[in-house]
Amino acid sequence: MSASESGGKKAPQFSSFKIAPVVEKVDECCCDGGCETPAPVAETPATGSRYSWVVNGMDCAACARKVETAVRQVSGVSQVQVVFATEKLLVDASGDVRLQVENAVASAGYSLRTEDAPPAPAPSRLQENLPLILLIIMMAVSWGLEQFNHPLGNIAFIATTLVGLYPIARQALRLMQTGSWFAIETLMSVAAIGALFIGATAEAAMVLLLFLIGERLEGWAASRARQGVSALMALKPDTAIRLRDGERKTVAQSALRPGDVIEVAAGGRLPADGKLLSPFASFDESALTGESVPVERNAGDNVAAGATSVDRLVQLEVISEPGDSAIDRILRLIEEAEEKRAPIERFIDHFSRIYTPAIMAVALLVAIVPPLFFAAAWLPWIYKGLTMLLIGCPCALVISTPAAITSGLAAAARRGALIKGGAALEQLGRIRHVAFDKTGTLTVGKPRVTAIVTTADIAENDLLALAAAVEQGSSHPLAQAIVQEAQQRQLVLPQATDQRALAGSGIEAEVNGGRVLICAAGKYPAGDDEERIQALESAGQTVVLVSRDSALLGILAMRDTLRDDAREAVAALHQLGVQGVILTGDNPRAAAAIAGELGLDFRAGLLPADKVTAVTALNASAPLAMVGDGINDAPAMKASTIGIAMGSGTDVALETADAALTHNRLTGLAQMISLARATHANIRQNIAIALGLKAIFLVTTLLGITGLWLAVLADTGATVLVTANALRLLRQKA
Repeated sequence: MSASESGGKKAPQFSSFKIAPVVEKVDECCCDGGCETPAPVAETPATGSRYSWVVNGMDCAACARKVETAVRQVSGVSQVQVVFATEKLLVDASGDVRLQVENAVASAGYSLRTEDAPPAPAPSRLQENLPLILLIIMMAVSWGLEQFNHPLGNIAFIATTLVGLYPIARQALRLMQTGSWFAIETLMSVAAIGALFIGATAEAAMVLLLFLIGERLEGWAASRARQGVSALMALKPDTAIRLRDGERKTVAQSALRPGDVIEVAAGGRLPADGKLLSPFASFDESALTGESVPVERNAGDNVAAGATSVDRLVQLEVISEPGDSAIDRILRLIEEAEEKRAPIERFIDHFSRIYTPAIMAVALLVAIVPPLFFAAAWLPWIYKGLTMLLIGCPCALVISTPAAITSGLAAAARRGALIKGGAALEQLGRIRHVAFDKTGTLTVGKPRVTAIVTTADIAENDLLALAAAVEQGSSHPLAQAIVQEAQQRQLVLPQATDQRALAGSGIEAEVNGGRVLICAAGKYPAGDDEERIQALESAGQTVVLVSRDSALLGILAMRDTLRDDAREAVAALHQLGVQGVILTGDNPRAAAAIAGELGLDFRAGLLPADKVTAVTALNASAPLAMVGDGINDAPAMKASTIGIAMGSGTDVALETADAALTHNRLTGLAQMISLARATHANIRQNIAIALGLKAIFLVTTLLGITGLWLAVLADTGATVLVTANALRLLRQKA
């Protein structure tokens, strides 16, 4: 069954979905023999050249800022941008600064490779986790020794701290050399060294262990997200069948050029944007437009890369340059959306820029100013300085935010919600609007038979059995809906022979000696039933007609139906003060029907670029979450404050999104937002506890009331209180 049989609607052409291609060049090699391939360069107006690399070793969005800071120190660099989602480093410079940039990034602890260079082999899981495993083992051994022999246990904790501190302190020194003086590595180094200095050896080791665990988990989540974005390219086949001079030849997808003629078999995906040369065909473009059923294309129509030919072998003329197909442009939209959003800085990293140097300076002044300028005794004031350094040790502060985030993420996971990190959890708590994709998000994503109307002397079940017999074996979603409905009613289907698809009309077959035709409304005269058909179509339903030997037998209506919990989910969001809107690539009638049932506004017929525009406008007025399940939703998810994917969605949507509903229950949206708000409040409480206790003991230390042992108790007590407060989130009610 063709798209014309589902109402004759033509999907939007992709000629309007256009982003100017980036023209790249490679400098000619000026040396004799084997010099390395230079980084690709793109011409940029007035500013010289643009260089691009892929950055290896970034674990989080904060890493992107560190790389940018390092590159900005290079002379001649005018602009730097790190796109974390695709690991790209873009540098505008007035001269050739490639070697200097690579050295600067290497000094910061990262490495670069050109985009066309193969990635380095990934280390094994054991190699990746070996430092963390070693530290856990040493921590356990140290704790065991402490139970039986305090001096020996103390030495073991010191050794554990030094082993854990070495890579962190080395990275802190590297970052200092490249301009990042007070990164989180500096904070952790100061915390561990300060704890060792006053003898809190066990605490020093534990802080480093918790830090390394958090960094490892964050790196894993970031890696998974990047894999999802790169999976967009999997929609385009690596090879294509090119027709030239009457010969068929399999060529690489990158070898295709505008004007080439290619052939795509039924069920195959297009390797490039093309203009249809075959008279007629149906294409599944749901990955790009969100259209719930395949659409009809006629000769001369444009078809986007990644679309699937549903029912026949087709020939097309390539119209896109390499790297500028619809899939490439969607990937570019994701990158641009990432660039428009400032990198999310972790609170503790930002605060350390002020907190850590201030505490160190205050402790130093307390230790030396009274003896130098007021003839005070050295030892008492050095003792007070050390006490203040311990009070200022940011152990409780370091744990306060990740402890609450970990508890919040764990509580969300128990409710079937996957939230990718603390930044996403914090953003989720600020949401005031939710934009829903329609197909597969608010609806189940598969059409179902919703009405059977007989117009002749035939029973409903007999009409359905007749239609199912003709459609049996078809891969068209509407045909499968008819067959599935017949199977659910346990109908016995008659034998259909001589099945034949009619281009632009429908499908027909011989059944019990009669010629049965199934076609879209409008392809067959309906007579007195025209008003009934229009009423069904106005309700957002797709209508097909069943006739036998030129006599109309009946009408079948199908529609993608709402999820069972959609109304409850929208009501729960309204109770939280969150408003909703539907953004869909489907036709306005179908969108209006669903929006009317839910009481939501809607915008229909949107391409991926249109969704990005709509989301950007809505996001400007209030923080917005984009909820979707398809590849076409990925750019809009990136452009929103936070993207949320349905668990049944495509891999790209799941990996691009900042959160996912793994159980596919829309009611989980309100639960996620409520939990995120509770987590944000918990973080504020923890910071108040950590800094409040330190402020109190800072005053008592200067007054001579607090000694080292009370300082240790204050720091440990603050850590315990912060952790206990964070654990309350695990008991948060859904």
